[in-house]
Amino acid sequence: MNNKDTKNEFTIAFYNLENLFDIYDDPNFDDDDFLPEGEKKWTLRRYKKKIKRLSKVISTIGNDKMAHPPVVLGVAEVENIDVVLDLVESESLSNFGYKVVHYDSQDERGIEVAFIYREKYFELLDSKRYSTYFIRENGKKDFTRDILKVKGRLNGEIIYFLVNHWPSRRNGTEESEYKRIQLANLARSIIDEIQQENAEAKIIIMGDFNDNPTNKSIKQTLVTSDFYNPMESIFDKGNGTGNYQGEWFLFDQIIFTKNFFSYGKHIYKSTDIYDKHFLKDKQGKHKENPLRTYRGKWYKGGISDHFPVYMAVDKYEDDEK
Repeated sequence: MNNKDTKNEFTIAFYNLENLFDIYDDPNFDDDDFLPEGEKKWTLRRYKKKIKRLSKVISTIGNDKMAHPPVVLGVAEVENIDVVLDLVESESLSNFGYKVVHYDSQDERGIEVAFIYREKYFELLDSKRYSTYFIRENGKKDFTRDILKVKGRLNGEIIYFLVNHWPSRRNGTEESEYKRIQLANLARSIIDEIQQENAEAKIIIMGDFNDNPTNKSIKQTLVTSDFYNPMESIFDKGNGTGNYQGEWFLFDQIIFTKNFFSYGKHIYKSTDIYDKHFLKDKQGKHKENPLRTYRGKWYKGGISDHFPVYMAVDKYEDDEK
């Protein structure tokens, strides 16, 4: 910790937890790989190890700059509320008073997003999930992950959050681009709803977008003139939150309204990737990449195939500004 007084500086973070499944079969979703008898041999011991390591990471995000662990954290790739509760009730996080906002989605794999917050600093006012789907060639609906909207008071100031996990590039980047653009348009419609309610609303969009800051879904669709994406300059420097075949991508992003530069109790300070040494693979051709839990079907015992990202804000008392 540096010598600067950081009690009025707060961390807002996002983390893709890489398939945080429990070990029990859910007959409504395709979770068969993540069972003790499944292809990945996902046992209780492995589950507990992953919970322990993820919670340690979360408890330390930004701690080289901030006095507090994240006051707000968006997460992706969780199977249900039970795994999120196991996470916040774990040894490394239980003392921080984290609460959870989560909705079951209709995603075929049963992986979802959730919103975690420290009740001491954040008062939950409202939440809502927004579902969407695509039409397959056979005419059936193909549901993807919801966008989760959360409204609350952070240190007394109303802030809105959108937590996202957009469709993957599994079937090809260009072939699947229309799906991510559809999600970007859905996010924009939610933003329009918020701004109709409050034109000066402070909004933070976070998530794993499966697109980089320079891709069409982000730069041309989601980020309009009233928003700022600090991740673009980070990506321009060659940095990323994940690596595929030697190429870094920055799919995990935090984007916010420009009034965080000048308006209200919380003023933007910085954004960064949390990529400390203990989060990285230490050897071989994957050295310096995120230390993942699985590579294919092979268990590696790591934490996640994504690095977290975080945003720091300064809090000013009303009589100080």
